[in-house]
Amino acid sequence: MVILIILAHLALGMVLTENEVTRVEGALYPHESETREVRNLDGIWNFVKSDEGNPTQGVREQWYKDDLSKVKTVIPMPVPASYNDITTDPEIRDHVGTVWYDRTFFVPNSWRDNQRVWLRFGSVHYEAFVWINGETAVKHEIGHLPFEADITKFLKFGEQNRITVLCDNALIQTTIPQGKISEAQRDKGIAIIQSYTFDFFNYAGIHRSVHLFTTPKTYIEDVKITTDLKESTGFIFYEVTSNGDIPLEELRVRIQIKDKRGNLVGKQTTKASELKGVLNIENVKPWWPYLMDPEPGYLYTTEVYLEGANGKLIDVYRVKTGIRTLTWTESSFLINGKPVYFRGFGRHEDSDIRGKGLDYALLTRDFNLLKWIGSNVYRTSHYPYSEESMQFADEQGIMIIDECPSVDTENFNQALLDKHKSSLQQLVNRDKNHACVVMWSIANEPRTNQYNADTYFGSVANYTRDLDKTRPITAAIAVPSKDDKAGRHLDIISFNRYNGWYSNTGRLDMITDHLVEEAIGWHKKYNRPVLMSEYGADTVEGLHILPSYVWSEEFQENLFAKHFKAFDTLRKTGWFIGEFVWNFADFKTAQTITRVGGNKKGVFTRSRQPKSVAHLLRKRYFAIGKEVDSCRTPEDLFQYIATSFNDVCIKAENTAISN
Repeated sequence: MVILIILAHLALGMVLTENEVTRVEGALYPHESETREVRNLDGIWNFVKSDEGNPTQGVREQWYKDDLSKVKTVIPMPVPASYNDITTDPEIRDHVGTVWYDRTFFVPNSWRDNQRVWLRFGSVHYEAFVWINGETAVKHEIGHLPFEADITKFLKFGEQNRITVLCDNALIQTTIPQGKISEAQRDKGIAIIQSYTFDFFNYAGIHRSVHLFTTPKTYIEDVKITTDLKESTGFIFYEVTSNGDIPLEELRVRIQIKDKRGNLVGKQTTKASELKGVLNIENVKPWWPYLMDPEPGYLYTTEVYLEGANGKLIDVYRVKTGIRTLTWTESSFLINGKPVYFRGFGRHEDSDIRGKGLDYALLTRDFNLLKWIGSNVYRTSHYPYSEESMQFADEQGIMIIDECPSVDTENFNQALLDKHKSSLQQLVNRDKNHACVVMWSIANEPRTNQYNADTYFGSVANYTRDLDKTRPITAAIAVPSKDDKAGRHLDIISFNRYNGWYSNTGRLDMITDHLVEEAIGWHKKYNRPVLMSEYGADTVEGLHILPSYVWSEEFQENLFAKHFKAFDTLRKTGWFIGEFVWNFADFKTAQTITRVGGNKKGVFTRSRQPKSVAHLLRKRYFAIGKEVDSCRTPEDLFQYIATSFNDVCIKAENTAISN
């Protein structure tokens, strides 16, 4: 009997195989240059919701062959934005299945000759089909990631052109993330029900900007940059990929490095057919995280000139480059050789009305709040964030744990594994050159206690490591350490736990010791650096109860303080490397009886105003920054009350730091 059980387990483990994953190459962010033009297609598009019971009707009837307005009544819809909260119609908010967008755009005659014209989407959630003038241009699965296509052959130059997009938000057991579709009887007929276990609203639509851009016929398809430091010298390793009609042996690249002020600090020209090399930068200014240096986020510009062997200019592309090193051991994480203590957040791309749509005002506000509170990092929970936010993080010196869209992953199967790997390949391909990205997260709260989790996550972790060996790999794990089967494949252990909230609700006396014991358990099992990737409590803005009680602002402050005490105990071990609050701001979830208008665990409200706990957390983050990074503390960190009181506060802060 025992032998049969073992054989059954072996058979189950062998179900998953190492299939070849279709790779997405290139997809560089569209920047204008001497050889490239960029046009933005953001704005008001036409929108049609399909019948939930007949989601493929538009494909069968070929709605993409003409204006949508000729087959259905259209409504205006902003792009970028989630479509769910734009109207007052609950059927649009809760729609399951396909929706349609279209608009027209003009292509000038000047784009006709010796150029390619590309169409690029920053993100469409979850699956997209795109037609240009009624012809299939591109399709893409997995939201939150960019995709593009050369559409030159579909265009009418000097005329109006039409773009049509079919977007499908349905999640099933083989999508990333997973979900389930079911049917239920309603007052009039059958309702299509989308269910999922993750705790955020399944916003859908064209979430990020849409661009047209041009390249020469032979063009720079990709640029890969890695960096190193040795004393005062920086090293930029570059590898350029070209595509087009001109053979590789007739091409070379000329590289120029400019500092923040535009001064030329390095240059090199490769031999024909060799499109890679290394440049030395003397007296380098390294990229440092916020509060670790007086000038964080220092970026050079790597200028890439693709030339013919005779020196004729073919294409130009520029990449912002932060020069820094990452190293990790069994007990620490270091940047530029200096140990890092992470103090940050899990977040969501979420706001009122626009949902997950790109919003520059909101993006700027969020980074201002991150710096105000003294945070040096956040995790892109639970999917890749916009490329614009990654650029902002590079510039501001905010570190990123970059997470793929795998949430609550379970029911491991081959199709799911292949898509999981594809999501990571696309993510690494997109974000490989960002200095802010210091870690890859391959999942959030996967069911790593299931038997096949070992095989599954071993495959995912090894695949990710093959894509990029310069950054460590983690996953936010929620199962107890004794039951986990995936941690051995990770470089950094991250765990989520809600002591005092989901566990022992309201018991502030059951937090500190439990947290310390669990973190020690993770380290003992895997001998890796450990960080806490989620903790917190739902809090209703303006609810005050004394003595503190769950959902009140007082309880959130008390719960945080109990965690702080545990973190300081763990910091003395040397292997505990970070603390991440859940969440940065309140966010929308599916409708449930446990969520009043969404998840309220934010330190800030959904409108980005601070709750009481934000001021407490700010004092802690800056106190730690002063201790470990010798940063300056803001003058308004402690408000004046009385001479004796302020003296006590300063002495208490200095005592805490020295201890």
